[in-house]
Amino acid sequence: MKELKECVIVDAVRTPIGKSGRAQMKKPGGSFRECSAQDLLVTVLRSVVDRTKEKYPNFDPKEIEDLQVGCLSQLGEQGGNIARIAIMLAGLPKEIAGATVNRYCNAGLQAINTAANAIRVGDGDICIAAGVESMTHYAMGIDMQITRQIKKYPLFMSPGWANEPLKSLVPQGVSAELINDKYGFKREELDQFGVWSHQKAAKAMRNEAEYFKRVVPVSFTKRHTDENMHQIKDEKTGKQKVEEVTITKDQTIREVYLDDPEKGWEMISNLKPIFRPAEKGGMVTAGNSSQIVDGAAATLLMSREKADELGIKPMARILSTAVAGGDPIIMLLAPIPAMRRALDRADLTVDDMDVIEPNEAFASPCLAFSKDFGYELDDPRVNPTGGAIAIGHPIGASGVIYFGEMVHYLKNNNKKYGVQLMCGGFGVGIATVVEAL
Repeated sequence: MKELKECVIVDAVRTPIGKSGRAQMKKPGGSFRECSAQDLLVTVLRSVVDRTKEKYPNFDPKEIEDLQVGCLSQLGEQGGNIARIAIMLAGLPKEIAGATVNRYCNAGLQAINTAANAIRVGDGDICIAAGVESMTHYAMGIDMQITRQIKKYPLFMSPGWANEPLKSLVPQGVSAELINDKYGFKREELDQFGVWSHQKAAKAMRNEAEYFKRVVPVSFTKRHTDENMHQIKDEKTGKQKVEEVTITKDQTIREVYLDDPEKGWEMISNLKPIFRPAEKGGMVTAGNSSQIVDGAAATLLMSREKADELGIKPMARILSTAVAGGDPIIMLLAPIPAMRRALDRADLTVDDMDVIEPNEAFASPCLAFSKDFGYELDDPRVNPTGGAIAIGHPIGASGVIYFGEMVHYLKNNNKKYGVQLMCGGFGVGIATVVEAL
């Protein structure tokens, strides 16, 4: 049996994160409303390849064997195996294959783990793992809801849905409230975690020397429409008004939490619960939940042998990966067993970690992780550059986005070990342990 190879991270990039305009709900706005998911993905693919080629001239993109892309809503511009389509649109070598992965919110990190494990067992020396999601164009769950429109073959067609425990499935926000009940969390704790996320993200964004190492600009043609999605005409030409737009920074981070903490606290504490009324103990609000956004990210992975051959100095290496299933109702706690497995496989503990990167789908599971693993909620190791509450959670892309955040932070700050963990719909969890080099 062949000895496992070492998988290293060569580079990791992401787009700025754009606020969702929810065009399908006729709500105006949205930073990337006029930018397709394909173009977001193409931007990061070109960037991660071009940057590596510029830095290491011996690197040949034709040697990339596969592209794994995480994406939740695989329809329309995100359908038809967007991984393969993006390869062609980006002008990358036709020799690169491509597959699109869906493990709910775990999809992006699953793309990384799938590519990494292929390299580790010798099924290729170079792969790209990426993720993309336009929540402006495709609301979360639209792939399950579309059967209502065509009135055929609904998701709940199987008679199994009528049996326990499936009939008790709840939205993720309700699951977050159930976690609050289970652990006895207070609204103030959830809100404080949300404030910290914005403060850390704002500080990281202002450190432009490091920020622009991982965030690449997105340029596109903006076609102006009004609140009813009707064209806005240019007075001179009579044609639809258009302009070339370049977005360079995250559009989601509320810097007021850093600049005026008192005002920020007043803002977040006055938000109303979404999934359960306050009078019935509801505590999950927009301020302590992840933002609905658009974005993409990509990571270039390579075997250590190939990196040495090409004279490449990698950023980090992947030590272990793990997944786990859990309660499909209180569905956000499955990362706990996944993280335990990943740490055990790396022969490390939580105390060894310099970065702990839980996905901030909601503050509630993040608080639960701290309880179960015994670290303080304000531990500086937790999401040191902010998380999904501040930056956003473009479902299929999030795993790759925050993987890159973790790896860049470890490298830039001379830290060693990091663990990323993510929850997912219907009770799935995933975790990955890395070591900076």
